[in-house]
Amino acid sequence: MLAGWVLGYFVLGCLVLASLVFPSERRAVVAWVGASFKRRHRGRARVVPWLVLGSVLLVLPAAGVWWWGGGLQGGRHLEAFDDAALDDGNRHVAHLLQGEQLVPPPALPPEAFTTAEVEVVRPMLSTANRRWERMDEAFVQRVLMVFKVMKERHGYDMALLEGYRSPERQNLLAAQGAHVTNAGAWQSYHQHGLAADCAFLREGKLVISEKDPWAMRGYQLYGEVAEELGLTWGGRWRLMDFGHVEWRRNRK
Repeated sequence: MLAGWVLGYFVLGCLVLASLVFPSERRAVVAWVGASFKRRHRGRARVVPWLVLGSVLLVLPAAGVWWWGGGLQGGRHLEAFDDAALDDGNRHVAHLLQGEQLVPPPALPPEAFTTAEVEVVRPMLSTANRRWERMDEAFVQRVLMVFKVMKERHGYDMALLEGYRSPERQNLLAAQGAHVTNAGAWQSYHQHGLAADCAFLREGKLVISEKDPWAMRGYQLYGEVAEELGLTWGGRWRLMDFGHVEWRRNRK
C-alpha cells in the first residue's frame, strides 16, 4: 500500500516536472483541461485547473500518510506507546536513588589486583584508577546503588576495578588488541568519568572471569540491576564486557 502511494506520487511529480520543463506540452494540457472545464463552467477556465492541480499535490500525500497510518483507527503498523510503563520505571529508579547519599566501600589492598588469576583476565589492572571521586558524582551514586542491590537482593559483594581512565591509558589498552578494547582515546565513557568496570568479591578475593559459574550468574544479575537503574551494560555488546557499565545520560 505504501509503495503504491509512493509510486503514484512519484509519477505525479514527474508529470508536474515535465510540464515545467516542456512549456508546449504544459500549454496543451492546460488548454485541454480549460476547454473541458469551460464547457461546464464558463469564465473560470484559466484559474481553476491550477487550483485543482495544487490541491491534488497538497492533499494527495497527506491523504496517503493518513490512510497508511490507519486513519481514524489511530495507526495500523505502529503499536500504541504505553508511557505508563516508562513512568513506572522512572519512579522506581527515583525511589532507589532517593534518600541518603551512598558512600563508596573501603578500598581493597593493592595486592588484591596483582594476583596471577587477576593478571590473566585483566592485564595492567594494577595501574588502573579506582578513585571514586574522579568519576561523575551522579554516576557514582548509581553504581553504588547497583552494589547495594546486588548485596541485599542477590548476596554478591562487588568491587570497583577501574573508573576514570586517562586518554593515554585508553590508547595503551587499545594497542593490545580488540580483545581488550576497540575504543581509542576519548572514544570511551571512562574518559568522562561515566563508566566503571566492576567484579565480585568471594572470601576476600576478586573473581573476574566469567568462566566461573558463580561469577557468570553474578554478571547476569549485575546487568539486570544496572539496566534497571538506567545504565548501559557491556554484557550486551558484540565484544562482551560483562563487568562494564556506563551512563549515557547525554543521549536521548
